[in-house]
Amino acid sequence: MPSKVFFTSRRSTSHKESLPTKLAQLFDAAGFNQIIAPKDLVAIKMHFGEKGATAFISPVFVRQVVEKVRQYQGKPFLTDTNALYVGKRNNAAEHIETALANGFGYATVQAPIVIADGLKGRSYREIPVNLKHFASVKIASEVLDADAFLALSHVKGHILMGFGGAIKNVGMGCGSRAGKQMMHSTIRPKVNPDKCRGCASCRRWCPADCISLVDRPEAMPGAKSHAEEASSSGSAPKLSAKVAVIDSEKCLGCGECTITCPEGAIKINWKTEAFAAQERMVEFAYGAIKDKLEAGKCGFINFLINIAPDCDCNTWSDTPVVPDLGILASKDPVAIDQASVDLINGATGIPGTALKQNLAPGQDKFADLHPESDYPAQIRYAESIGLGSRNYQLIEI
Repeated sequence: MPSKVFFTSRRSTSHKESLPTKLAQLFDAAGFNQIIAPKDLVAIKMHFGEKGATAFISPVFVRQVVEKVRQYQGKPFLTDTNALYVGKRNNAAEHIETALANGFGYATVQAPIVIADGLKGRSYREIPVNLKHFASVKIASEVLDADAFLALSHVKGHILMGFGGAIKNVGMGCGSRAGKQMMHSTIRPKVNPDKCRGCASCRRWCPADCISLVDRPEAMPGAKSHAEEASSSGSAPKLSAKVAVIDSEKCLGCGECTITCPEGAIKINWKTEAFAAQERMVEFAYGAIKDKLEAGKCGFINFLINIAPDCDCNTWSDTPVVPDLGILASKDPVAIDQASVDLINGATGIPGTALKQNLAPGQDKFADLHPESDYPAQIRYAESIGLGSRNYQLIEI
């Protein structure tokens, strides 16, 4: 039997069918009231956007979802996990500051913000999955502890995954910071000696005991050292005589060192085969929600609005590549992502955007934006491990 995916279009012609009003109707049509029991702590998983981005889900829509959860006597909270990259969301303090700056204050959305993996990304639990890439995955504790789970996903392109929808929001978005390193790359991290100041924080947190401090190497001939740069800029150099090195043979690739380093001296290698990264991301999604899916405590809402070519993690938002289409809701993360792809690819592309040639209805917009990604791999793999079905029935309300 095909999974049900409910859809409301972007068209609104009166106050009775404004998009926020239709979102509330969509919530009920999808049966999300069945997900929520009185006093349930309901995690509303979303992306608060980076400072400078504008395409993330509007707080106006989030408020509608919060109000529906409260209507069914649930206790909602907005949540996301800390980012792995350098930015304004890699610790809970700055993450919440960014969310507030982007409009997600309590006065607007009527729900508190809880960063799911804690202050520095270390609040997680190992969840057994026993799948192709991982025996277990590192999932943020507050996601696991919630009684019910709603994923609000802004659908867009992605430089590595090709396409970002519900599966990416759950998989990448519910993994701890170390988990994100596991998903993004199988290459072991390396220390940049020009940034390392020998504080040994990474060594204290390394579970494999594979980091040691050695005498600092001399700068390459002709290169300007970190200390020289600091001196020329008027600030005192902070480098010690020692520098950290990682034994790649012993390294587990867990990413704890990249989280811990206060100087950003341990580099992440983002180069990896896109389809393998997608499969690893899917396995994290499986670990994050498998129990709640089986218990009927999950719902997914995809926003096909401001459909940008790249992720909301950027500090900017490029022009949308197709017109706003509407909003989807389903209890099946695979079906809702497949429906999102089909609707976007069925739309007419906007000239003068990042789309190069696939502008006609029916042409693949995401393959045009990120041809190296093979983005359908994530949806196929998610179906193969039991996260849902690509076979869906689209029901318009």
